[in-house]
Amino acid sequence: MTKSNFQTLSIVIPVYNEEKYLEDVVRKVIAQPLPSGLARELILINDGSQDATGQVMQSLPAKFPGIRLYLINKTENRGKGAALRDGFTRVKGDIVIIQDADFEYDPADYPKLLQPILDGKADVVYGSRFIGEPHRVMYFWHQVANNILTTLSNMLTNLNLTDMEVCYKVFTREVTDRLHLKSPRFGVEPEITAKIARMKLNGKRLRVYETGISYAGRTYEEGKKINWKDAASAIIHIIRFRFTD
Repeated sequence: MTKSNFQTLSIVIPVYNEEKYLEDVVRKVIAQPLPSGLARELILINDGSQDATGQVMQSLPAKFPGIRLYLINKTENRGKGAALRDGFTRVKGDIVIIQDADFEYDPADYPKLLQPILDGKADVVYGSRFIGEPHRVMYFWHQVANNILTTLSNMLTNLNLTDMEVCYKVFTREVTDRLHLKSPRFGVEPEITAKIARMKLNGKRLRVYETGISYAGRTYEEGKKINWKDAASAIIHIIRFRFTD
């Protein structure tokens, strides 16, 4: 697909217990100018939230008229991977980006994330929190764990990513249509990476790019959810999806 063929960006937003941030995040996503005249659609998946997230989400279409908003309300929390799987089934756009429902990631980075695909150079673009852009100074051991997971993933996929666990991942529609995600929770990050590394389009390996992004990480008091159990699970998923589908 050439640059002139891209018409719509699908922004997939899994949401769990984000009543405080959700509306403002959606407002910021909608306000972000997109390159090349791209239209946008937002696909929000409420993953069984236990707070007022569901009510906030249902109020959004009236607050943002004229914006294509697709809402999926799940009664049971199944995890980020399951939410993304559900969201990808609703995608109508030519390019797909994953957006978290908090302010750790800034939609102002969309243009640099989209550009390699718009230029016809890439099929997949990963953001990276560790290659030169401003980021909030946070937990040392989180970065150590991320480095270990990324290194192990790289060893088994033969990629040279710097931030496998990053939220911001961008794909052409052809890629998301072939992902067929299985992991219900945070194991989805290494699963996506393993499947990207193996996938071919027209007989050729995918072209994967990486670009620096800003990052304003949250503390646990501010609502951060990932923990050491997710890191241990990620190791299992890295190995699992290296050898199986």
